[in-house]
Amino acid sequence: MTGSPLSDHRDGPRDECGVFGIYAPGHDVSRLAYFALYALQHRGQESAGIAAADRGGYVITQRALGLVSQVFKEHDLRALGGELAIGHVRYSTTGSNEWENSQPVHRSAGSGGNQRELALAHNGNLINAVELHAEMRERGIAFSSTSDSEIIAALLASHPAATIEDAIADVVPRLHGAFSTVVMTKDRVLAFRDPAGVRPLVLGRLGDRYCVASESCALDIIGAEYLRDVQPGELVSLGEDGIRTRQIVEGARQAFCVFEYIYFARPDSKMHGTVLQAARGRMGEVLAREAPAPEADLVIAVPDSGNAAARGYARASGLPQDDGFVKNRYVARTFIQPGQELRKHGLRLKFNPLPEIVGGQRLVVVDDSIVRGNTTRQIIQMLRDAGALEVHLRISAPPIRNPCHYGVDMHTREEMVAHGRTVEEIAEHLGADSLAYLSLAGVYEAVNGERGEHCDACFSGDYPLAGTEEAQGKFSLEQTLPLVRAGA
Repeated sequence: MTGSPLSDHRDGPRDECGVFGIYAPGHDVSRLAYFALYALQHRGQESAGIAAADRGGYVITQRALGLVSQVFKEHDLRALGGELAIGHVRYSTTGSNEWENSQPVHRSAGSGGNQRELALAHNGNLINAVELHAEMRERGIAFSSTSDSEIIAALLASHPAATIEDAIADVVPRLHGAFSTVVMTKDRVLAFRDPAGVRPLVLGRLGDRYCVASESCALDIIGAEYLRDVQPGELVSLGEDGIRTRQIVEGARQAFCVFEYIYFARPDSKMHGTVLQAARGRMGEVLAREAPAPEADLVIAVPDSGNAAARGYARASGLPQDDGFVKNRYVARTFIQPGQELRKHGLRLKFNPLPEIVGGQRLVVVDDSIVRGNTTRQIIQMLRDAGALEVHLRISAPPIRNPCHYGVDMHTREEMVAHGRTVEEIAEHLGADSLAYLSLAGVYEAVNGERGEHCDACFSGDYPLAGTEEAQGKFSLEQTLPLVRAGA
């Protein structure tokens, strides 16, 4: 696939990945997995995949580049019939956007009665991927991708333990980084989180059977009941005997990604007991208290990421709110480039301002984050062209000054507009009359959370996991190791 998608205009951090797993004989598990992934589509739009198996049978995997609705048709779901299934939607955080890096990963090792076959889907990023990859290649284990997810799958498939649970228990302490992972063998679905619990993973129940997903919205769409979060360092095993749980690693410092509250997760998902739509509204309320704009006339959001915070800001400030933009919700789904004639119109392919609303107004413009600033600068200019008298930018997160090494693509420090600039200098660079960010304390107030249980390294630079600063980035495997394909 050539060219970059129009979604590259999005200035915020790239979405990451979403996972789902279900053991439910008597249910159409592949169809349930399809709709769960459909609900998780916001977490990754580059590829999608489902693996399914009849209990005691073979693991069948289908994956391809594209959206869930593009990858799977009716006949595909019929071919994936079975009693258990896992699924994945991907935005590449380790390795490039190639079919080989799509998931679920399918691996087998051993022979005869000692063979272990599994499929695996992973949300997160290993910061010791290069070291593990080199170690396994020295043992003669070949790889067909540059995804750290295949490293986890290979470690588990080749492990000599008698059970997959024991293999996972031995492998997890060797994995450094973020990993919310689902694994499927021919008769069980297993799920585990890293000891810090960086990325989300929830447990649900469908009748008398169980499922796991990155977010509770995936449970809602299939009619499953949300039970609880899978705990950091916990292994959940689903099978004919119901559910078994096992704490693999205990006592680690928790570091749940605070940006899940701000941007990544769907607003109707629940995390740590908080419905995110409400938390994002509270962020706007706190932002209005911390950074009022008393001379402004109107609050507008940058849709859709700023919607909830803009409503909160308007509520707390007493200012009216309206829609300043109409958003084309399909532009991010095309890879057709606009060409030179249309390129000058830039973001109008995605946002169209409403002069009748913003003209002659002193605006408070609310968004959730700024990374590079290119989109934000264009948005401000579009509002001025539409007749806005003043543009006061309010961001419901602190300045992003550091890259994420735990499963989010946030570019390099040098690309970030806040790198080496004061808030006043950022405002001048963007063309805003004023700019204010929500404080880190304000974020934790809004989510009712404690900083010691979260990761906020993209704001603070305080990485909670040892060895993070030496992590080599998204393309580390491609840059440092030759690709030796499995079976080659």
